[in-house]
Formats: sequence, structure tokens, C-alpha cells
Amino acid sequence: MKNVIVRLNEYLKHASGAEKGIIEFILHDPKVMVGLTIHECAKASYTSPSSVVRLCRKLGFDGYKEFHQSLVYELALLDLDLKEKGKEITFQDSLHDIIEKVTSKNILSLDNTAKLMDDNTVKACVDLMLQSRSICLFGMGASLLVAKDAYLKFLRINKPCIINDDWHAQLLQARNMISEDLAIAISYSGMTKEVIECIKAAKEKGAKVIAITRFEENPLAKLADYNLSVSATEFIFRSGAMSSRIAQLNIIDILYAAYVNQHFDDSLKQLKMTHIDKSTQE
Repeated sequence: MKNVIVRLNEYLKHASGAEKGIIEFILHDPKVMVGLTIHECAKASYTSPSSVVRLCRKLGFDGYKEFHQSLVYELALLDLDLKEKGKEITFQDSLHDIIEKVTSKNILSLDNTAKLMDDNTVKACVDLMLQSRSICLFGMGASLLVAKDAYLKFLRINKPCIINDDWHAQLLQARNMISEDLAIAISYSGMTKEVIECIKAAKEKGAKVIAITRFEENPLAKLADYNLSVSATEFIFRSGAMSSRIAQLNIIDILYAAYVNQHFDDSLKQLKMTHIDKSTQE
């Protein structure tokens, strides 16, 4: 599914006068669009059907039909997220309730994140990974753990990959990048200052950036060339990443599996060569 609301917000600053009228009409109350035909949308935004179609295509859709279907689906998904946020953990919950709620939240996060993923975007990300000289990973806190998981996966198949625990080391690495390198930045909020500073440095060096971040407009998403969105299904009281971490790890697994699929024979040989047989360890 293509992210309609994010695309509308992103394109707004580049839009023409007629396009701005359409975008502002939609963003003011997206739910109004659910039952509107293209002619009704054009009339309500004081534009023409041809202007609406042109905007849809500029946003990456085949036409109004695909745009409308994607928006309706996205709104339904956001409504589901809001309903789930009502199922927060409370002090009255039993242990069984907590098990059920946490598990349900993680399953929902995986399912919603999968629905937010766009095949073309994932393919573009995998192509960047294949073409890159090296992959530099950026993340803090729980997101750093996700970055380490990616590092270990790509280490198995001998894809040059760099990760540093220390933020200053991450920043130095960003400043040492070249245009042939790829940055993968991981931040659920998309507002982690340390990660944003690193990505700004990487962009200054001409490196491409993939962001794994929350499905909402945020500073990191704006900097990235491609965004792989994580569904916003965290518990309000969270003291650390929970369902978002599961979803981030799933995205890493998808990127890794897709990468291996493109170099299947070579990757299989490398996996066999790097396998450590635990039964022989003393």
C-alpha cells in the first residue's frame, strides 16, 4: 500500500496553486474523501477532474481509482490503530491480560507494518543495497539493537556493513561516507537527534538514505530517499521499544531475504561457509 497522507504532506510544498487546493481539501478532513467520486472531489476543491488525475499521477498512483482505494485503506488502518490504542495496559490487568495484550499488540504491529509496505519501495531499497559499496547503520537505544541484527545478518553473506555503538563514532562514520555508500537509519519516532545529525552528515556526502521509522511525517522521513514505515502501535506507557522493535526487525528480515534472493547461489555458498557448527564447540 502506498502512503497517501504522507505523500500529500510531502508534495504540498512543491504543489501548484490548483494542486494545493486539492491537497489542502483532502488533508483538512481525509474521511470526507471516502465517498467522493473524482468529479465530486474536483468540485469540492474548486478544481477540475484533470487536475485531480494529474496530482494522483504525480504522487505515484495510476489514477484517481488507485489513489482513492489507497486512501480509504489507509484511513481504515489508522482507525484500527486508534481503536487498539484504547486497549492499553492498566494496573488492574492480570498477568493473563498482559500476556494477551502485549502479544496482540505485537501481532497487530507486524500485520499493519506489512500492509504499509510498498513493493516498489522495497525493490528500490534492495537495489540500493546491491549497488552500494557498503551499508552504514545508524540507531540509538533499542533501534541500535535492530541495527546490530542487520549487521550480523549481512556479515554472514559478506556484504560490507558498518555499525558503531557510540554516537560520536556513528557521526564520524557518517562524515566518512561517500556517494557509493548507503545509510540505513532506524528510529521509531523519527526524531532522535543523534540519528538525524548523522543522516544530515551522510546526505552532505552524497550517500543515499533508507529510513525505518514510524508511519507519520517526521524529520528523519523527510531526510530519507526511501521510507519503510513502521505501524504506530506502541503502548502509551512504554518504557522502551516493544511492538515497534518487532516491526523494525521484521523489516530488516524482509530486506535481508530480498537481498539474498537476488544473489541466491552466492549467498547460499557464503551462508554455508560462515556457518558455525555449535556441536563442535568445546
